[in-house]
Amino acid sequence: MNTTAIIEALKKYDFSFFGICGAIFLMGVVNLYSATHASSSAHMASLYKVQIGWYAVSLLGGVVISFIQPKNFFRFSWLIYGVNVFLLILVLFLGHKGMGAQRWLVVGPVRIQPSELMKMSVILVLARWYAKTDPDKAIGFRELMIPFVIAFIPALLTILEPDLGTGLLILLIFFVVTFYRKLKWKTIMVLGVIGIISGGVMYQFGLKEYQRKRILTFINPTADAKGSGYNAIQSKIAIGSGKVIGKGFKKSSQASLNYLPENHTDFVFSIFNEEHGFVGSLFLISLFLVLFYRFIWLAQSVPRIFESIVVIGIMSIFFWHTFINMGMVTGIMPIVGLPLPLMSYGGSSLLTFGFCCGIATSISNSRNLF
Repeated sequence: MNTTAIIEALKKYDFSFFGICGAIFLMGVVNLYSATHASSSAHMASLYKVQIGWYAVSLLGGVVISFIQPKNFFRFSWLIYGVNVFLLILVLFLGHKGMGAQRWLVVGPVRIQPSELMKMSVILVLARWYAKTDPDKAIGFRELMIPFVIAFIPALLTILEPDLGTGLLILLIFFVVTFYRKLKWKTIMVLGVIGIISGGVMYQFGLKEYQRKRILTFINPTADAKGSGYNAIQSKIAIGSGKVIGKGFKKSSQASLNYLPENHTDFVFSIFNEEHGFVGSLFLISLFLVLFYRFIWLAQSVPRIFESIVVIGIMSIFFWHTFINMGMVTGIMPIVGLPLPLMSYGGSSLLTFGFCCGIATSISNSRNLF
């Protein structure tokens, strides 16, 4: 390929997804440094360097994926799904234990969380399944049986780790993709009733004691202010103390005094609020909204239903992670262990978001590049 052809290809390449995500990551890694720089642990103080390394890997992987034609995602979707389900089963028997859960596979110095990569695998298989049917025909309850099983198997395996947040997130992705595909109103009502009944049964018999306590803490965090409600209270203190413009870079008292645990993962948005205030948080949220808009625009722009469903599925991954994480740290949702995309520390989640950007870019490029 000569220089002119390369320049022409670059002009047609869609840089928007990597560009927006890169801007969010830059804010995230600066925030991560600020949250951990005062730590007495050398490991914690160097987390931002590890995060940069993981981002470089995820960016490289995403860029490589962006040059794969979308028809190959369709072709290998079942294989990708099968491999990820196998890895989830492997985690239950050989997984590394940490913080009361068995979620990781360890290969040398590398830890991988298969449940993170499973989200994209479920989307690809669901999109392939729904693409086989008439896109103008509304789906009935009976036609949902197999798609539900496709999502339920990895969701159940993930919940058994236990990782209730990610397991439920896989089911939320299923519902978003399914609703986008078009459902009969009768089916929607049946699903609503089943969801209400299932929620009650799960709360009573399926949740562990600490998981039920999280829900009760959400309703009244001051009931156990020094125990299960501590994180929620400290998070709201951090957010409130940021006020309009924040305290400034590296000036978070909640981080430097270690009042807020997990401030590098689950509660990064709290620290960001404290240091940058309402103005900084509004800017960050605006970047996420622009990203969501790009996904919705792309889903409406591609001619093939498979690609459209995949893009909506990818958007749902970003949306639910963002909505639930911001919701839990501000007190409008129960606390669950879901990272804020590209802001929270974590290699597996960065890989997932990087691969998602690569697939979305590939689909966008397919309109005028391939």
